[in-house]
Parts: sequence; C-alpha cells; structure tokens
Amino acid sequence: MPSPKYNRIMLKLSGEALMGSQNFGIDPDTIRYVANEVKSVCTLGVQVALVVGGGNIFRGIAASSFGMDRASADHMGMLATVINSLALQDSLEREGMTTRVQTAISMHEVAEPYILRRAVRHLERDRVVIFAAGTGNPYFTTDTAAALRANEIHADVFLKATKVDGLYDKDPVKHADAALIRKVTYMEVLEKQLKVMDLTAISLSMENKLPLVVFNLNTIGNIRRVVCGENVGTRIDND
Repeated sequence: MPSPKYNRIMLKLSGEALMGSQNFGIDPDTIRYVANEVKSVCTLGVQVALVVGGGNIFRGIAASSFGMDRASADHMGMLATVINSLALQDSLEREGMTTRVQTAISMHEVAEPYILRRAVRHLERDRVVIFAAGTGNPYFTTDTAAALRANEIHADVFLKATKVDGLYDKDPVKHADAALIRKVTYMEVLEKQLKVMDLTAISLSMENKLPLVVFNLNTIGNIRRVVCGENVGTRIDND
C-alpha cells in the first residue's frame, strides 16, 4: 500500500462537479464516484475535510447580476451547499464512512454548527468532516471558505478538484497549444491573474503557507495519487 504524503487534507469540490452529464442538480453515479474516491484516501489513514460548492443548484453571484440583492442571493447559495453536503454525507456513509456535516449557519435539525475544536476532534477520530454554508457571510465564495477552514484545522494541503488537469498558460478550450503548468507560486498566480480561484482564497493560502494542488477530479484515482505525493495536476506554493 502506498504511503500518504499528507496526514490531513482539505478537499474542495465545486457544485458543478456533482452534476455529471446533467445540466442541473446531483447525478447519483457521480456522487457515488466521488464518495469512492474519498474512501480510497481514507483507507490510507488520511484525515479528510471537505467543502462543496452549490453552483449545481444556485449560484448567488449569478442571481445578483440580474437584480437580486447580493446578500440574499449569497444566502440562497449557502443553502444550496448544505443540500450538496447532505447528499455527499449520505453517499459517503453508504460506502461505510463515518461523517459529520458542520454548517456556518445554524440548522441544528440537519447538521452540527461549525465549532473548530469539535471539527478537529472528528478528524482525529477518522470521521470525514464536511463544512457547509460557506463562511456564513455573503460576498465570500466557497473557495475562500475552504481556504479559511483549511487553515483553521491546520490541513497539510488544500486540494482543488476541477474538470481540467490543472492550470494552463492559456485557456485550453480556446487554444490547442495551451501548456499545463506543473508548478507555480501564489504570487505568480496573483500577478498573472490565473483563474484557479478567487483572489481572497489565494491570498489567504499564500499568507499561511498552505500549499494548493489543482487537479482533475474525473480521472479515477487522482485524489489518492495527489495524497501519495505523485506529480498530478498543478502545485501552487510559496517556493
């Protein structure tokens, strides 16, 4: 069995990652696939925390663009992340894993409130912890929420699961000659405005020396490969 490079990880999934080939909602086969990928990492003894977006159900910033109040739209987006988190929790537990969902907005009937010490204790007991409802505040993305939680729980690495193999020097959809960037610094990401996540999340990670790996979720075994230190996707750090 391969030896993991990291003891505790933060895995960020977009809401769109749960859609599969659908245009909306949650695809059962896709969420089952994600659960199996997470399980493959847990079996290595790695502590796993998750943040999932809500863009497959509702995207606050998009709603605000056609006149909805941004704060109201963002709160709706936070609730969408709770729906995804509960669906992911169910799928993970069907695979035999013990999980906890913690929300930044109190809703005691469906999930625990976010309490840092409790979250860390869950991780230490090998429970998968899913952080829902972002930071609980409007105007902050789930990328920023993931970076914040990763630093709070002292994760060893921040894994950003996407639909592409990593960062490219130009848009691979528009340019056939786009080259994959294997390693880059946070400052280069900020200076070149490489679109990996919002600038707040990048700055927060940079200031706290939290390494970030961007990789393709749709390649079977990629999460496990990254955790075991293989050269997968794009690594972003301060070196």
